[in-house]
Amino acid sequence: MKQYKQKNKYFSFDTYMAMIKNSVGSRMFRNFYMESDGVKKDILKNGDLSCAFFVSNILYIFKLINSSHCTVDGTIRDLEKSSWRKIKKPKIGSVLVWEEKMQGKNKESHRHIGFYIGANKDSPYRPMAISNSSKKRTPVIHHWTFGAQKSKTYRKIERVYWHKGLGEIKSVK
Repeated sequence: MKQYKQKNKYFSFDTYMAMIKNSVGSRMFRNFYMESDGVKKDILKNGDLSCAFFVSNILYIFKLINSSHCTVDGTIRDLEKSSWRKIKKPKIGSVLVWEEKMQGKNKESHRHIGFYIGANKDSPYRPMAISNSSKKRTPVIHHWTFGAQKSKTYRKIERVYWHKGLGEIKSVK
């Protein structure tokens, strides 16, 4: 990812992370309407299924993928075509993909996607993530695995993606 010069100001990794963190509580990713057989339908179910739409739109703004998406699978395909690579340990700003699990009002099974944001300032041993909550229907901050490994809320991370361009941009001092 390059720094884009615009009137002596730069978009930076700090801007990328600020946008991710400032998205918490935003309702802007709740709806995506499509028409099928003359019937308009909100395929994101008012924020119930908005994780991929949230993540892909942030990445699209920074030109780190080619398009926004409404599905985790579509987002993953675009990540892989856009030079994102799987890594073993997450770095701040990396994309996390969680295992398929029952979620949402209809208790349908879905994979989940979000961003790794690092340790909580109050507890450096508690890594955190931001992803869309099907309950709150907005992006939220949460434990990166949704809880301890043996808890009911635990969700295994299937993949961690990193784009080399994120490491090339400098933090503003």
